[in-house]
Amino acid sequence: MLNGISLFANIGIAELSLPRNKINISMANEIDPKRVHLYKKLHPKVNVVEGDISKKIIFSELISRKYDFVISTPPCQGMSTAGKMENLDPRNHLIKYSIDLIKKTNPKYIFHENVPGQNNTKIHLKGSTVSIDKFIRQELDENYKIVSQKIDMSKFGIPQSRKRSIYLMTRKDIKKEWVFPNYSKFEKTLFEIIGSLPSLDPEISDKDVNTVDYFPNYFKKVKKALQVSEFHTPSSHPLRQIISMQHTPTGKSAFENIKKFQPKSIDGTDIKGFKNTYKRMEWNKPAPTVTTYNRTISSQQNVHPGREVKINNNIIFSDPRVLTMYEIMKVMTIEKWNLSSNDNSPLLRSLVGEGVPPLFVKKCFNQIS
Repeated sequence: MLNGISLFANIGIAELSLPRNKINISMANEIDPKRVHLYKKLHPKVNVVEGDISKKIIFSELISRKYDFVISTPPCQGMSTAGKMENLDPRNHLIKYSIDLIKKTNPKYIFHENVPGQNNTKIHLKGSTVSIDKFIRQELDENYKIVSQKIDMSKFGIPQSRKRSIYLMTRKDIKKEWVFPNYSKFEKTLFEIIGSLPSLDPEISDKDVNTVDYFPNYFKKVKKALQVSEFHTPSSHPLRQIISMQHTPTGKSAFENIKKFQPKSIDGTDIKGFKNTYKRMEWNKPAPTVTTYNRTISSQQNVHPGREVKINNNIIFSDPRVLTMYEIMKVMTIEKWNLSSNDNSPLLRSLVGEGVPPLFVKKCFNQIS
């Protein structure tokens, strides 16, 4: 049995599929109380230390034990292309505390994950600036074999094109070196993962519009979807966005529509944007990266692929909405969790978007367990 700690643990998505008889998370650290609450629901047996790792009292508690492994997933907002990519964002420096904990507890193995931009991101160190990649290597290279790759998780059988920088480190006195799992023979497509799920109409968020007047089968579809999962329920969107997406084919952006059905602001004027927004996913490819903004049509490629529907000799496309929480779970390889629909919220969707697909983590840990 390998015992470890999860740093910057979020709600514990990464560790959801670890084999409990071989891999045990004995401690976790997370600063945000709402995340801690959900983590404890998902991992009730884990000792969760709530608080800021940079505070002495918290850090002292975290290093009071010895660990076989460390999972380190520091915040990525300062390095992500979906964020501002500010080199000296204070959150980028939290990696220092992961390294300090590793040096003080001397674990056998280290799993470190972040966005690809972390490798060249600069942090302050002893009066100068250094890239995070160089910092990791100069601090740990003496005692650890370091294997790192910039990967696309879809190559490992994850139904999502999620590009990340992964470090697998092995203490040099350990014979069993941690290496990456093999690529999968085939990529998993979105159709394989969610293609058989019931179609859903979105709820209309406009106060002066009754959803059922526009979508007469709304409740019938919801009833059928709930037989699959309590998390397979649609989000709500403004009618103007729904209309744009009804006229947007699979894999296309609403900005490619004829002018009448291009995205509009609330006052009816045209919106300027990029063709990776207001965009439908593609059935025959893995899903794009699930981000923290996965509940909005106007963000990056978040919209259900949809299917062609003929109504009164007009062709439109079904499911003009973002993925349901259940569909996101499938794309993130979350098989089950101890949460109910009462926990389903915009916050939960955002936190899942920050997570590491548990199947990928499981495949990595299978290499050493």
